[in-house]
Amino acid sequence: MKINLTKKFPKKVLAIVNTVGEIADKRTFRVYIVGGLVRDLLLGTSNYDLDFVVDGDGIEFAKALNGYLKGELKIHRAFKTATLMHKGLRIDISTARGESYKKPAAYPDVRPGTIKEDLFRRDFTINAMAVSVNKKTFGQLIDLYGGAGDLKKGIIRVMHDKSFSDDPTRVFRAVRFSARFDFKIESHTKDLIKKAVLSGLLGDVNRGRIKKEVDLFLKEKEPKKCFGMFADLV
Repeated sequence: MKINLTKKFPKKVLAIVNTVGEIADKRTFRVYIVGGLVRDLLLGTSNYDLDFVVDGDGIEFAKALNGYLKGELKIHRAFKTATLMHKGLRIDISTARGESYKKPAAYPDVRPGTIKEDLFRRDFTINAMAVSVNKKTFGQLIDLYGGAGDLKKGIIRVMHDKSFSDDPTRVFRAVRFSARFDFKIESHTKDLIKKAVLSGLLGDVNRGRIKKEVDLFLKEKEPKKCFGMFADLV
């Protein structure tokens, strides 16, 4: 399946996507749009915060891109990521990577990986898709975990059984996406949420991260719905 990115993006956003693809081809990297942006492209929802994964050195790629765009670049070497601000647009660039967690709620240890590993480390299937920006495969959807199917069915499905243990704040995200899109949380995912909450895993999370998730509830169109769903789950 291919997504017609030319019709999905306004000109200034498409120009950046095309530039990313051109640099990727010149440096023989495979580069993908990933995450929530892919989900929103399939839903037809406007979202222009660009998030790219590079099958290669993401930081070096970000530097090369900034050589063209001349924006404000911030590098986060510990996570092999970079953020570029350009004319009011945020562009996130990361190295395709795998993650491991020494203990529940800890920040992950990251290592270079494949696009398959990078998508698998994400929270839910609907957020675990990618779209190629290389010329030969421009717009090609990468859906290894059934995200497009779950999107059509209106289902929030966790990627793996240890997901909420790795990052308990995903409990908040499950509720937020369920409320925003009026999607159902799949039964096994709901069981894993309740298990994580009963195990006290949210108590291991830094208060600042909890506050951030609560603030994101408040920014949703229906914050009361978010809090109500959360209360029902816990």
